Amino acid sequence: MWQPTNRQWWTLLIVALLIVAAWPSADDRSLALKFVSWAVDPADRLPVLPPPYGPGEGDDLEAVNAHDLQTRMYDELYEKGGWTRTRLELKVARDPFNAATERQLLVAAGVIAAFLVWRSTSSPRRRP
Repeated sequence: MWQPTNRQWWTLLIVALLIVAAWPSADDRSLALKFVSWAVDPADRLPVLPPPYGPGEGDDLEAVNAHDLQTRMYDELYEKGGWTRTRLELKVARDPFNAATERQLLVAAGVIAAFLVWRSTSSPRRRP
């Protein structure tokens, strides 16, 4: 019966933790993306681009001014470029695929990793 080595156990543990971190929830981002979002803006001070006006909001002068101010603050930081632009983009980053596709890819990666760990066992060769 196959018994994994210490190195193989660690490999399986790391792969499992990466899968857990990348696993998307049903209606939100994965834990890994939430961590990246927090890491680039731990104090939650970076502005985000406001959504478009809703029905009837364009008639409210205060709502228009608040929307324009938030857009202006975002645009000023975005125009700085470099790390600031990257931080703004990472703060609102989404998972690259929809949740179902991402889960399927993660399960496939886990199965392939487990297979490769299993096949990397150096079993003694039998002599004829």
